[in-house]
Amino acid sequence: MIIAIPNKGRLSQPSLDLLKQAGIKPEIEERKLIVSTNNPNINVLFARAKDIPEYVYMNAAQAGITGYDMVVEAGVDVEVLLKLGFGRAKLVVAVPSESDVRTVEDLDGMRIATEFRNIAKRFFEEKGINVKIVEVSGACENAPQIGIADAILDLTSTGTTLKINNLRVVGEVLETEAVLIVNKDCKDSFEVKALVTSIQGVLNARGMMYLMMNVPEEALEDVKRIVPGLKGPTVMRVEAEGMLAVHVVVHEDRLFEVLEQLKKVGARDILIIPVQRLIY
Repeated sequence: MIIAIPNKGRLSQPSLDLLKQAGIKPEIEERKLIVSTNNPNINVLFARAKDIPEYVYMNAAQAGITGYDMVVEAGVDVEVLLKLGFGRAKLVVAVPSESDVRTVEDLDGMRIATEFRNIAKRFFEEKGINVKIVEVSGACENAPQIGIADAILDLTSTGTTLKINNLRVVGEVLETEAVLIVNKDCKDSFEVKALVTSIQGVLNARGMMYLMMNVPEEALEDVKRIVPGLKGPTVMRVEAEGMLAVHVVVHEDRLFEVLEQLKKVGARDILIIPVQRLIY
C-alpha cells in the first residue's frame, strides 16, 4: 500500500508525525519522493497537498492525508474516512477594509482572486452571483492591493494575515482540516482497515492519561464517582489487606481537579502514564 502525504506546507510535518505515532515510520531519503517504511507492505509518497486527491482517485496511492479543502477543490470521487484534528482553517471571502462591500451578494460583477477556482465557481453560482474568477497560485491576499481583484477567496486560520493585509471577511465558504482519504476500491482492504484502526487509536488517545493507584476498599465507590473512566475503572485486589489496585483512563484536562480529590479519599501510589493509542 502507498500512503500519500504533503511534501511541504502546514500539513506536512503533522502528517508525518501522525504516521509515526500510528506505527508507520518512513525511512526518509533526501530528494526521494517514494520511500519505504518499517512495514514492508507500506510505502509513503511525498506529494503536493493539492495533487493527493487525484493520486488517490487514480489509485497511484491507496490512501492519503491532505486538507478537506483540497478534496473539495479536486472534485474527485474518493472516500473521506477520518478527520484528523490538525490543519483547521476556514475558506473565506474577504475584501479590503475600506471597501463598500458588506456581503458576498455585493460582489456581483466583481473580480475574485483565488487558488480555489472550482470551489469559488460553485459557491458563487449556487448563490446566483456573477463574478469573474482570477486564478492565482499563492499570496492572493495581495491581489486587491495590486489591482487585479476586488476580493479574495482564501484560507484563514487565525485571521492575522488578513488583518496585516487590511482585509476583512464578508462570507464563509467552508471549514477544513486534515483528513484521511482512500481510494473507494481499496477501502475494505486489510491494509486500509489496519491503517484506519491505527490512526483512529492515536486520535482517540490524544489528551488521555492512564492512572494507576492503590485505593482502600471502602473508598472504591468514591473513586468511581471521581474518575468513572471510559467504561468504568479496572479494579484488582492487591496483597495488602483491604487495598485495591484501580486503573482508569482520564483526560489530562481533568487531572488538576481529580488528583487532589483522589488523595482526599485515600488513593495513594498514583502513577500517571500518557496513552499512546486507544482502541475502542
